Amino acid sequence: MIHQQMVQIQDCVLYAEYIQHHSKQVTIIMDAGYGDDSTTWRQVANEVSSYANVLLYDRAGLGKSGTSTNRRTSKEMVRELHQLIKQLDIASPFILVGHSFGGINMQLFASEYPNEVTGLVLVDTTPSDYRERFLPTMSQEFQNAYHKQFLREGNYTDFIESLHQVKRANLNLSIPTIIISAGKKDFYSTENQRLWNVLQKEMTGISSNASFVIAEQSAHYIQRDEPYLIVEAIQELLMK
Repeated sequence: MIHQQMVQIQDCVLYAEYIQHHSKQVTIIMDAGYGDDSTTWRQVANEVSSYANVLLYDRAGLGKSGTSTNRRTSKEMVRELHQLIKQLDIASPFILVGHSFGGINMQLFASEYPNEVTGLVLVDTTPSDYRERFLPTMSQEFQNAYHKQFLREGNYTDFIESLHQVKRANLNLSIPTIIISAGKKDFYSTENQRLWNVLQKEMTGISSNASFVIAEQSAHYIQRDEPYLIVEAIQELLMK
């Protein structure tokens, strides 16, 4: 059963799509990358929803959701998502799936609400020390373009604060966690790609029960290039 609705949470309205299986207990929550809406998950959601509850939503200011007066940092987004879940009356446990910036949000969610989360999948997630360790290794043209992209959802300062928030959280999880890294990034040299995979693998340190996968044929949007890898990761966590 698919429920699509606009949900009022404090000062904004969020669009949510909840695909419900009454016989299933776990809900898979998917969070998109910076500036993206829930449609980026469509292919994965269609597969996973055949055997699990799935919650897709648009963060404030994106897709069908209204804008929010709250600052566009991960802490605020996680708080808004949790309010949305409460309004929809969706019970835990949750398996969280986050792409890119959405992976920052999902890490903070797992940190803020540990008793509600039983698994975590990070899909080519932005490393918390991206600005310090990776961005300077790219061309000046790439760096300029990167800074200019922060127009749709908060600004660059908000984004960097979000990275600091997850770093300050100093995650020490025990839940099963799967890190999936894109192995064929656009505009990356061989050395850039190697460093990217190193930084991705380091994320396994957030959990004592973590594993690492490289999506060899994928650019940044693994859910488009090799969606089966994400589906398999979710299935693995469901079995655990």
